Amino acid sequence: MTTDFRTSTAEGKVNFVNVYDLEKAASLVIPTGAFGYISSGAGDMWTLEQNTKSFNHKVIAPGVLRNIENPDQSTTILGQKISTPIIMAPVAAHALANVQGEAATCKGVAESDTIYTVSSYAGQTYEEMRAASGDAPQWFQFYMSKNDDDNIKILDLAVKNGAKAIVLTADATVGGNREIDLRNGFTFPIAMPIVASYQSGVGQTMDAVYKSSRQNLSYKDIEFIQKHTNLPVFVKGVQTAEDAEAVIEAGADGVWVSNHGGRQLDGGRASFDSLQEVAEAVNKRVPIVFDSGIRRAQHVFKALASGADVVAIGRPVIYGLALGGSEGVKEVFDYFKNELKMVMQLAGTHNIEEIKNTKLRKNEYM
Repeated sequence: MTTDFRTSTAEGKVNFVNVYDLEKAASLVIPTGAFGYISSGAGDMWTLEQNTKSFNHKVIAPGVLRNIENPDQSTTILGQKISTPIIMAPVAAHALANVQGEAATCKGVAESDTIYTVSSYAGQTYEEMRAASGDAPQWFQFYMSKNDDDNIKILDLAVKNGAKAIVLTADATVGGNREIDLRNGFTFPIAMPIVASYQSGVGQTMDAVYKSSRQNLSYKDIEFIQKHTNLPVFVKGVQTAEDAEAVIEAGADGVWVSNHGGRQLDGGRASFDSLQEVAEAVNKRVPIVFDSGIRRAQHVFKALASGADVVAIGRPVIYGLALGGSEGVKEVFDYFKNELKMVMQLAGTHNIEEIKNTKLRKNEYM
């Protein structure tokens, strides 16, 4: 499934202070083109940068004297109890970071007792990922092809391998302007077996990969997926109240707020700013997943306090994978869990529901 591409073979403990240090260390072991693809965003990367900076638009007002020694960060989504409100976002081609690929990431996420979201553009077979996860819950992120026969085959594969939900990515019908990939001449050295019926991935740019997918997505696709899977469907890429209302009206079982990690429309809103608008429109009718820009547990806390039910992380996990394989993946989740425990204690919240009921304040220093 790969050419002569070579990257990290690491497996073991990773020493790091924070995610920013982790990214720097990963840049030394992931080949230049692959690291550029993983780490960069579209255009001037303004939206990518704002994704993290936007968390400073709101601040936490700590609560004291609330008898909090061991806050509980377990939660439930779609009836599935998980140890933390932090899940794995869908990310393509994990073998760009470590030759062990998605199997190692799945193992680390399973050991963290949370949800792994399988990417349509994974570099390993669904069966390999399922085997590495054991009984741990998985969702499937779906890029629809232009051919519904292919779509049905792929959805059947997800159902066969125990997917608990389908995540329809709606914000990537064309590739974003990823100039770093152009400068590096990056093309995928790794096959994409899940979507092999309509594309290989090998030797393709990201833009070419997207051109093989359906570019005329519509609300009818939600019903199509539900009909062929009988699974809940999240629509990923929702960034406005109007779209949130529309996809719920069309039957979506969940909303996933994301701007694709700043990789699509540069100059668009930061994901955290979109979350607050979307959550008000959703008004707890369906669960909300949030991603893009999370680098601290404070960001997790603020997202939950702004309407998210769970948050998803991507790049930090891939950096942990590069540096430590499955153990590195677990260490990234442990890092966020440990920091979230500290934030919960200092903020005065006993559990996730109390975080959701926390009122953030406007940052008066901006």
